[in-house]
Amino acid sequence: MSTVLFRNVSILDSTGADPYPGDVLVEDDRIAAVGTVDAARAEGARVVEGRGRTLMSGLCDAHTHFSWINSADLDGLGTMPVEEHILACVESAKTYIDSGYTMCVGAASAKDRLDVVCREAINAGRIPGPRYLANGPEIAVTGGALISSITKFADGPEGMRKAVRELIALGVDQVKLSMTGEEITGTQRAEDTYFSDEEVAAAVNEAHRRGKRVCAHARSAESVKMCLRNGLDIIYHASFTDAEGLDMLEEAKDWVFVAPGINWLVATLYEAESFGFPQAAAEAVGYKKELEQAIKGLREMHARGVKILPGGDYGFAWTPHGTYARDLEHFVELLGFTPMEAILSATALGGEIMLRPDDLGKVQPGYLADLILVDGDPIADITVLQDQDKLNAIMKDGHFHKDPGHQEPAA
Repeated sequence: MSTVLFRNVSILDSTGADPYPGDVLVEDDRIAAVGTVDAARAEGARVVEGRGRTLMSGLCDAHTHFSWINSADLDGLGTMPVEEHILACVESAKTYIDSGYTMCVGAASAKDRLDVVCREAINAGRIPGPRYLANGPEIAVTGGALISSITKFADGPEGMRKAVRELIALGVDQVKLSMTGEEITGTQRAEDTYFSDEEVAAAVNEAHRRGKRVCAHARSAESVKMCLRNGLDIIYHASFTDAEGLDMLEEAKDWVFVAPGINWLVATLYEAESFGFPQAAAEAVGYKKELEQAIKGLREMHARGVKILPGGDYGFAWTPHGTYARDLEHFVELLGFTPMEAILSATALGGEIMLRPDDLGKVQPGYLADLILVDGDPIADITVLQDQDKLNAIMKDGHFHKDPGHQEPAA
């Protein structure tokens, strides 16, 4: 049995309790003991001296695109040769786990099997990366694609059923519907809704019948309500949710997840100028309005207990891979989360959205040993999670992805 003892750490266990001092024992791939560890049980374990550093669960990104490659050329995602593209995906997967993210939910792949291949390679131990739920190309109706070159088109209920079946045959864990526009396209408005209720219902029913979930790019008020009426599982963005939608979200809070991608809005509005999209242009097409509406709605969702998770559409030029924890800062600074609530959204709720709430997202006995050792206190300063140098150790399945260095075995 492989054993590791984290000694004298500040334990942030993601139960909602304040961090507390103690030890954590890992046996093979599981957390065996938390708080006080029996000396005999820890005998012979490798010791990591915490010196009061924070030990916490690995983080979750609920809106992940391995195949977005930090490019401002969005159509280029479709034309990039698949051989180079899979290598870029491998680099993205490594960047996620290098950043302390041990759980990721795929939110669309630029080519059919990129996500699936990466998931399988990670699971087989061939490449480093987070636990991953793979997606395929997003489904759009004719005339409703955000980026045509990376979209799977379907129309009408039967078309939706066929598209869902084809994606499931590829081995995806969930499918994505691209239901609304996006202002940066210049032609597709964020408040426009392209799907019909019948199309959403057909896609959801077909996926659920085959044991798969459905997520959606849904910015408009109507698209959010359409998702909820038809039992869709994960809503991305939800920027323009209206009063009726808020009531529906509250009613559905036990089963639906919202991942707003808040950093996409912030960065597109304020940080895309050097990539050809200055703030004045972003404001002119509506990103300032959308950010303001999104903040207002998300603060209300949070107050009503809706499950909101981080995941900011990373992988565009102005939202590059490796900057994922900016979402947590936005949750605190813009959405009214406490630092503890932001961390719970990225850990305990991460375990829920990964469909493993009793295995992932907490530092508790019996949970899988996906852990990060942080040189700092994220409760006092949530931005410490943005600094890879402050992540002194990263563990997944009881094995160190980032090793803290050799120390003597426990006496």
